[in-house]
Amino acid sequence: MLDALAFAAAGWGVLMAFSPLLQIRRILVRRSSADVSLASMVVLQVGFALWIAYGASIGNWPLVIPNSIAALVGIALMAIAWRYRKGAGVGLSGEGP
Repeated sequence: MLDALAFAAAGWGVLMAFSPLLQIRRILVRRSSADVSLASMVVLQVGFALWIAYGASIGNWPLVIPNSIAALVGIALMAIAWRYRKGAGVGLSGEGP
């Protein structure tokens, strides 16, 4: 039972890691990332980095792999969101100067 739960959790973690692709698609279609909070993305990236470090330190690859994928997809989301920000001087909160 424990192995099945670990497999399900790791598999679902990979699906969750790819879920920001839906947001990327929305940004590209709308050509705007005004409704995306870059600050929340930064918080998630720190969390992914911590889980990756923890998983690597204990040799738990089912923890490292989904979080690594999530971090990479999250970085892509942040880059695309930054690219499609409206206005100059937009900060992490999405608000102007």
